Amino acid sequence: MLTDPAPTTCAPHLLGLLGRSPVAFVDTPLPHPHGGFHAKVEYLSPGGMKARAAVAMLQAARQRGDLRPGATVVESTSGTLGVGLAFAGQALGHPVVLVVDREIERPMRALLTAYGAVVEQVDRPHPVGGWQQARLDRLHEILARTPDAYWPDQYHNPDNVAGYHALAAELSGQVEAVDVLVCSVGTGGHSAGLARALRRHWPRLRLVGVDTVGSTIFGQPARPRLMRGLGSSIFPRNVDYTAFDEVHWVGPVEAVDTCRRLARSAFVTGGWSTGAVARVAAWISRMQPGARVVTVFPDGPHRYLDSIFDDAYCAAHGLFGPAPGHPIEIPHPNAVEVTRWSRCRTVLDPLRRLAVPA
Repeated sequence: MLTDPAPTTCAPHLLGLLGRSPVAFVDTPLPHPHGGFHAKVEYLSPGGMKARAAVAMLQAARQRGDLRPGATVVESTSGTLGVGLAFAGQALGHPVVLVVDREIERPMRALLTAYGAVVEQVDRPHPVGGWQQARLDRLHEILARTPDAYWPDQYHNPDNVAGYHALAAELSGQVEAVDVLVCSVGTGGHSAGLARALRRHWPRLRLVGVDTVGSTIFGQPARPRLMRGLGSSIFPRNVDYTAFDEVHWVGPVEAVDTCRRLARSAFVTGGWSTGAVARVAAWISRMQPGARVVTVFPDGPHRYLDSIFDDAYCAAHGLFGPAPGHPIEIPHPNAVEVTRWSRCRTVLDPLRRLAVPA
């Protein structure tokens, strides 16, 4: 049963902590040697990468009058945006209610509660839309009984995209140039926001999207997914399909292998999204010598100590199997259902059935 959120005090000075995360150069073999790539280490900013989007969405809603002073913010999350909203709620003075599912990691649930968010859990996936749809159904129930509650709707809110323009401005001052930008794709916010802004500096920049096996975003069938923080079983409107030059789907075996290699040799590591983008960025750096490759590490390792970095968990889920060192090439997103790291240079908008040639 939902516990009413406590009134939240406003701490606007917290906004001064947002952003200014460092850029790391990574040349650790992943698994093969490569020329290296740059990674914006967003977990070293309080609230993580999605605090940028959370603050942007709440500030814009306040300016429009959609979010009243002190009103409750309600959102569905697999965890990362929840931390960002907890940060934004404290900074702007809004109680936060987060709808999660039973698959959320124990440390993440504890962290969200520690930050003052009320955590509402669903225990069964929707028969068609999976955990995401089940969370959205519960979210609407909460909205209906919570006066003045505001739903940011991260998957379809253009303010999510706008929240990453500052990240692009930081990056443009931290690297000399970008030839290839590698982004994980979940809500579609940071890939759209970053690519749009960075192409003003480097118009020939190529955007590579990284999804997870079992995600429906780029036209694959939706399946149960072990990896969280990227991928979706719905079609987020924030995904800018026309911006992508190619897409990769990465599996959990490859992501675990990458995260552990990063931890052992680069020290800077993270979770599923970090492992996925690092794998792809390293491969591109190897295949395109001299290309200036940049990616974003959205979150750090602490959430994943009971999963990616736990030997018993990985053994139980078969995650110590051979990790592919290169992707399978498929000609079209509907050509075959991918089960391991795969690459496609035809990007498909599944809702419009529009093929966007690379």
